[in-house]
Formats: sequence, C-alpha cells, structure tokens
Amino acid sequence: MKKIVINGGRPLKGEVVVSGAKNSVVALIPAIILSEDVVTLDGVPDISDVASLIDIMEVMGATVKRDGDSLEIDPSGVQSMPMPYGKINSLRASYYFYGSLLGRFGEATVGLPGGCDLGPRPIDLHLKAFEAMGARMTYEGNSMHLTTDGQGVHGAVIYMDTVSVGATINTMLAAVKAKGKTVIENAAREPEIIDVATLLNNMGAHVRGAGTDVITIEGVERLHGTRHQVIPDRIEAGTYIAMAAAVGEGVKITNVLYEHLEGFIAKLEEMGVRMTVSEDSVFVEKQVSLKAINIKTAPYPGFATDLQQPITPLLLKAEGRGLIMDTIYEKRVNHVPELARMGAGITTIGHQISYEGPSDLHGAQVKATDLRAGAALVTAGLMAQGQTEITNVEFILRGYSNIIDKLRNLGASIDLIED
Repeated sequence: MKKIVINGGRPLKGEVVVSGAKNSVVALIPAIILSEDVVTLDGVPDISDVASLIDIMEVMGATVKRDGDSLEIDPSGVQSMPMPYGKINSLRASYYFYGSLLGRFGEATVGLPGGCDLGPRPIDLHLKAFEAMGARMTYEGNSMHLTTDGQGVHGAVIYMDTVSVGATINTMLAAVKAKGKTVIENAAREPEIIDVATLLNNMGAHVRGAGTDVITIEGVERLHGTRHQVIPDRIEAGTYIAMAAAVGEGVKITNVLYEHLEGFIAKLEEMGVRMTVSEDSVFVEKQVSLKAINIKTAPYPGFATDLQQPITPLLLKAEGRGLIMDTIYEKRVNHVPELARMGAGITTIGHQISYEGPSDLHGAQVKATDLRAGAALVTAGLMAQGQTEITNVEFILRGYSNIIDKLRNLGASIDLIED
C-alpha cells in the first residue's frame, strides 16, 4: 500500500511543465495496432495507465521501447488473442482495444473495462456502433467477444444517442480500415478526439471533421508508421492552475493550450483569480480575494467533468455560497465527505454539491476514491494546516505524471510512502 503525506501551509512558487494528455495517450497506444509499421509517440506521460497498456501490447506481440517521454511501438507482431483480464480490468480505456482489434483483425476478445467508479458508464454506444458495422457480440466469462465471421467491418452511418468521447474514438478506430465510408453523427468534440484523428491521418487514414459533431471516415486498406506528438493534458493543466490559485505565490504553468481550457479559465476569471494567459502558458499570481460561483459540467467545450473535483478545494477559499452540478457522472461527489473531514463547509444535496467559504482546512487521514478526487485531496492537503495522509493513491498515479516531483519543485512538502 502506498500513501501520499503532505505537510500543508507551504506556498507554491516557480514553474511546472504539463505532461502529455492521459486521455489521449490511452487511446493513441491501442490505435497503433492498426499500423503495419513502427509508430513513435512523443510527450507520453509517466503514469500507471501507460505502463498497463505497454504490458498489454507486449503480451499481444508488439515490440515496445521507451526512452524518456518517447514511446516506440512496432505492432507488426501483434496477434488476435484474448486480452489479459487483470491488466484490462485495471483501466477504463482498455475498451479502445475493441475498436483497434476489430479494425485490424475483424474480431476482438477483451476483458470488461475497469477504471474509476463514477456511476453508470455503459459501453452500449460502442456496441451499437460495432453492430452497425457488421460485428456480432457474445460474452465469454469475464470477456466480451466481437466477431465479423471473417468478413471484416464495413462502413455505416452511426448516430450517437448521447455525446460520448469513448464511443466516438472507438468507432473511429474500427472504421479507418473498414470497407466503405463511416459517418459518426452527434460525435463528441473533445481535443483528445482531434489528437487521435491526427495520429490516424498521419498513419494514412482518411478522417475528416474531428472536432465537429459529424465525423466522416473513408476506409483504407493499410496504415503505415509515423511519429506523433501527444497534445498537452488539459486536465493536468487545469489541476495545477487551480493549485496555484489556491496556495501559490506566483506559479507559471507551461505547455498549456488555452483553447482547450476556455470554459475552465472563464470560471476562474468569474471567481476573481488573478492570472496572465499567454500563448502556451498561464501565470497565476498570489490571490487576494475570491468570490463563490456556481459550476455545471457539460461536454466540450463546456466545463469539463474531469476538472470539477480538482477545482473544488479552490472554491473553498471563496467568499459566499455556491453549487456544483456534474451532469456527466452522478457519482463525482465522492470527494465531498473527504473534504468535510478536513473541515470544509461542503455537503451533497442529491447529486449536487453545496459549499460555503472560506473554509480553514486542517490535516487529516483521507482516501482517494477516484483519479480526480485524489487530485482534489492533494490540493486540499497543500492548503491545510498540519499533515494530511492520502490513501488509495494508485488512482492518482494513474493520471498525474511525476506529481510528487513536480510539486516538490514548486516548494511543497509532499512524499510518496510505501507502507
């Protein structure tokens, strides 16, 4: 068991560089299965989800070499085989192997996906798309088997009943080598979808419209190798911006794409956060006074659900009362009782969060219930007087690259301890 120990009350100062996007790279790595040649990814974050994906790729027969933040994958030796359940069950993004294996082999047998418990997260939209493209699904123990009976997938017009990043990307992966044209209507528009489409097009695919609500894919016979730079992680960037506003005395966050964070930054400005936004960085000043605001999450370009929890501790510094409503994941309230244990004036009303500030936080023993809740507790620990111990830190290490070293370099007293 690992835990993070934070001695709070120390101001952050300096510069932090944002790593490559976790939500991109967990789709980019499975996408490489579709290539017949070597693909290199630059800007790959050092997170446990990446380590799990590398293990899975190697079990399938890929050759993987890692050098710093570069990852070279030769997928030529990949075979169609059942995926190892333990690794598959450890991360949500394992479902991207459905699309990539269907696209390459016309079949896939993959364990049911795991990841954070955020309430109902069905994959019915993925399966609906695969079935429209000619796949048939059966369950085999803890795995799902998809087959096209040797025919391979074909193009189709697919309407997404709800906006889904995962289903949009998975459909793209299955479609790039399909026979004919695939049209995805009501597609998600997140930057990570554009990133995956860019990789696929650099490999020789014909994907058009990524970033809009209609994506068109003309199937091709083969995809080739390429080199691709992973986009910056907008959720990591937002997390460090919120930390800097909460406990910083002048922090510069670099490798930031402002257009990916417009909804988030607009809310910070509404609070009164003092910062300077540049082309690829955000400088956050020491804050004097903040006012309470209401937040409602929405699909991109709205306020990202993944930033709802990381901004919550900052809201606790604001004067007044506010509400947070997460319209994407109903169980994204599990950080609330942990923050209350630290003295926060915060509670849940159904699936809404109500808070009143400013709250003076004190150190406590708390538990990360999911990835972004863990990030919220790290920020709260930095804000609190005294020592905070966070358990279940495996969630945090799934998505934040080198978070301990990055915060130490800013002046935090933080340690990762093995019990």
